[in-house]
Amino acid sequence: MTITLIIIIITVVVSIAAFSNDKVYNDFIFDPPAVTYNKQWYRFLTCGLIHADYGHLFFNMYAFYMFGDNVEENFIRIFHEKGKLLYLLLYITSLFACLLPTYAKHKTDEYYRSLGASGAVSAVIFAYILLNPLQKIGLIFLPPSLSLPAFVFGLLYLVISSWLDKRGGGNINHSAHIFGALYGIAFLIVVSYLFSDYHVLEEFIDKIRAFASRFS
Repeated sequence: MTITLIIIIITVVVSIAAFSNDKVYNDFIFDPPAVTYNKQWYRFLTCGLIHADYGHLFFNMYAFYMFGDNVEENFIRIFHEKGKLLYLLLYITSLFACLLPTYAKHKTDEYYRSLGASGAVSAVIFAYILLNPLQKIGLIFLPPSLSLPAFVFGLLYLVISSWLDKRGGGNINHSAHIFGALYGIAFLIVVSYLFSDYHVLEEFIDKIRAFASRFS
């Protein structure tokens, strides 16, 4: 069984339990003042195991499934016996990293809450983009003809998420999406230099150059 599938199963089970159990929901949700005053740092991680509703859960786990298997396979190919551990480390640490800016902004805000695995899923998606920049990515329910090269999709995703984050409003933590994505890129670049001869950033640049040369 893959790490991706194990994470999905655990997340689905805990999320469904939290839908009908207020104690699980309240104990797991990201609550900045609880971290600040009660040192409940575990909430950075447990909030990624619960979701607002079935739609939120489905969308996150569907996106994670679509990209996670490929990233996990590439981690095994690049890092060999360390691959699965590093892939798991990417997911777990991204849950923490993606919320650090949110925590800095809301550390004493008793009205702020956040939940969901979106930040970690963004990290995995952008690790995929770094590894497969020219693969086509589309949106759910849209025809393949509207798909874009992964690096273009990623750039648009960051631009739109930044705009939505600055605009404010709504119940989506766009900051977690942005910083999760950036962390996924940084994590993969760093570990590729530390634990592999495959330098992912150089490979990414070479692929983009080859793509751009088609239009010159």
